[in-house]
Amino acid sequence: MRIEVPTYTERFGAVRIYNVQRIFELDSGLSDTENGRDDDPALTIRRIPYDSLINIERRMAIVVPCKQERLKILEGVLAGIPHDCLTILVSNSSRSPIDRFRMEQEALSQFCRLVQRSAILIHQRDPGLGEAFRAGGLPEVLDEEGLVRNGKGEGMLAGLALAKLCGKDFVGFIDADNYVPGAVNEYVKDFAAGLHLAQSPYAMVRISWHSKPKVTRRRLFFERYGRTSEVTNHFLNGLVSHYSGFGTEIIKTGNAGEHAFSLQLGERLCFSTGYSVEPYQYINLLELFGGVRPSPYPEVMEQGVEVFQIETRNPHFHENKGSKHVGHMRADALNVIYHSFICPEPLKGPIRECLQKDGTADSLDHPRRSYPPLRGLRTQPFLETLEREASTFQQIRPVITIPLPSEPLIPAPEPLGKEEGQAGGQRS
Repeated sequence: MRIEVPTYTERFGAVRIYNVQRIFELDSGLSDTENGRDDDPALTIRRIPYDSLINIERRMAIVVPCKQERLKILEGVLAGIPHDCLTILVSNSSRSPIDRFRMEQEALSQFCRLVQRSAILIHQRDPGLGEAFRAGGLPEVLDEEGLVRNGKGEGMLAGLALAKLCGKDFVGFIDADNYVPGAVNEYVKDFAAGLHLAQSPYAMVRISWHSKPKVTRRRLFFERYGRTSEVTNHFLNGLVSHYSGFGTEIIKTGNAGEHAFSLQLGERLCFSTGYSVEPYQYINLLELFGGVRPSPYPEVMEQGVEVFQIETRNPHFHENKGSKHVGHMRADALNVIYHSFICPEPLKGPIRECLQKDGTADSLDHPRRSYPPLRGLRTQPFLETLEREASTFQQIRPVITIPLPSEPLIPAPEPLGKEEGQAGGQRS
């Protein structure tokens, strides 16, 4: 891949947010000398060899949260995930009157059998998964019935826990409603490119869609941003501008459902409920590492957090779930900004006015729920309970094969994106 080197960085405490990077070539070949040097600091376009991307993908799990998606679309998403990644499907689909989860299970099993791949599958509302979280010391994610709460954020948290059990270094998230398998494949390549470029072990990559096509007047119109993204980005940038004293439009990925991070960063982040999960990641990064309050993670403050935003070449076609769905997403996103302790008072009035126009301002009366970081999960009791109690937990070509410590074991941070004999990415 050939990708633009970031030319502008916005800093908020220990968090570095890079401006959107464009892709010039999706496949730039293998590591060899014929195509020129990859580490020349004078270059404004960085070449990342194919084998360097594969090296990241082999250490990455891709979590696919799924709820009531059409099987043909889900099968396309599975086909688009690169072969060397581990697929983790977390379903919250109905079990009756038609057992859609069983249909997803059969589709995933057949796919993995045909292409010789490993995968993990679980239903989000499996009572055994709830028991595992309780045994692992994270009961906050459970509802009154002892089940993992409904919501996309909760499903992503379950997927992250499974990736941690598998010893993966990186975790990416792909929505299950993507119509284009080639776009899914590019998202993961973009994840790998950003994580390869990172010089901190605490890194995140967020996808900025090239376009979001819609059919208008019998033709395709390629919009740049979705209806929710424009609003969320506006208020996140307003928050950053308040603290810096300078206007900015650096954030373009406030609602990025397609994103990835190093496990060392992901397990230190709090997750928010439902559709507020993606914008809350920005908020939580700034809360934890922005310097507004002392951070509980001095090791992260020392090395810093890098946030990459990469613009895709593929357009984003996905299921249209209607205006009501968009309204809920927008209300959730602005709710977590509004209720953050870093949200300045001058920003709260415009947020409320925005939601009043949508008729959803009442949602601000109830802060969205957030959960403790996964770093405190006791992995051994979690896994033992999961294997014993969770009837929907399935390892296809088993991948959890080693005994895990009873307490979280965080290895010493190692810089990402540096291979033997090769310099890391350069910054402007």
